[in-house]
Amino acid sequence: MIRRFLLNPLLKALAEVPAVCLLGPRQVGKTTLALAVKKEFDAVYLDLESERDRAKLAEAELYLERHLDRLVILDEVHRTPGLFPVLRGLIDRSRRKRAGKGRYLLLGSASLDLLRQSGESLAGRIRYLELTPFSVLEPTRKGVDALWLRGGFPESLLARGVARSLRWRQDFIRTYLERDIPQFGPRIAAETLRRFWTMLAHRQGSLLNVAELARNLGLDAKTATRYLDLMVDLLLVRRLAPWHVNVGKRLVKSPRVSLRDSGVLHALLGIADMEGLLAHPVVGASWECFAVENLLDSAPEGTTGYHYRTSGGAEIDLLLVFQDGKRWAVEMKRSLKPKPERGFHAACADVRPVRRFVVYPGAERYPLGNDVEAISLSELAAELSRRRRAR
Repeated sequence: MIRRFLLNPLLKALAEVPAVCLLGPRQVGKTTLALAVKKEFDAVYLDLESERDRAKLAEAELYLERHLDRLVILDEVHRTPGLFPVLRGLIDRSRRKRAGKGRYLLLGSASLDLLRQSGESLAGRIRYLELTPFSVLEPTRKGVDALWLRGGFPESLLARGVARSLRWRQDFIRTYLERDIPQFGPRIAAETLRRFWTMLAHRQGSLLNVAELARNLGLDAKTATRYLDLMVDLLLVRRLAPWHVNVGKRLVKSPRVSLRDSGVLHALLGIADMEGLLAHPVVGASWECFAVENLLDSAPEGTTGYHYRTSGGAEIDLLLVFQDGKRWAVEMKRSLKPKPERGFHAACADVRPVRRFVVYPGAERYPLGNDVEAISLSELAAELSRRRRAR
């Protein structure tokens, strides 16, 4: 198994809280990671998509009482929302016996219902972690360009050949549209949702304009917003919020919207290989959003990402705000001769970040003047990861 970046935070969480909820889209590797934890803890594993395992929970409290002294892993837990009140009682019972840590590991594709139900029933007893597709820091033995083209879903990235990788992603999209997404919301026509998903792909990294999306799909704005909310909840789309600060200027207050996995983006746009990607108009936005996802994935817990833009042209592609309030400004340039735009300097004068970077595809790190450094994506991700471990 390729050691996942999230394994140590997951083990730490199990040592500190009674229940951990591991969220992530389907096929991202949640079950593989959970089975690695199972070996370490000699845990009980139940797949709630299996009729056999669901039958064991017909009398859930009786079954789980037998395993109060062991970690229990519940995969696809969103299928049995009635379990959460039972888990609360069992956790409290274990606490009274001074054995209240690391009792349950819950796995599920993210949805508002899952977060709401577990949050209401297990408040103060649960910690949420998100497993993302592979990042540039994980030892996949694939280069950054391969990760960018194929995306980070394990079956796609590790497939033998680009054609097989593309077929996997096309099947993944079809399965989500026809089987998975209908589980989490009202019935939506698969073809309409595919058009919506593809429309977002063509607008990768752009400012959200719900009225335009709705008009192009023949929907009302409320329905288009509901579609977008669902894709965000399933961790397939990111809504990067704008940074608001009182600088006496007109700020752009719309979020930027992007598909989170670059491989899924390319599959929706019919991009099969690197030659096709480099010739496609989305290449710049694709690389920028790929870099954003990797940096946010590597950042310390509690870090929030924003974009910053004013009507006068001042702009920061990614503003990282840490828990201590310090800010890093990052601009993305897909050029071997990166040069920050004038608007980046103007935005930094407004926001006053403690560090400023331009991420580019090269390997050398060097100063660009005005306290700005040119740096590779892998090196900046590694620097954020070191800051994470130091906490």
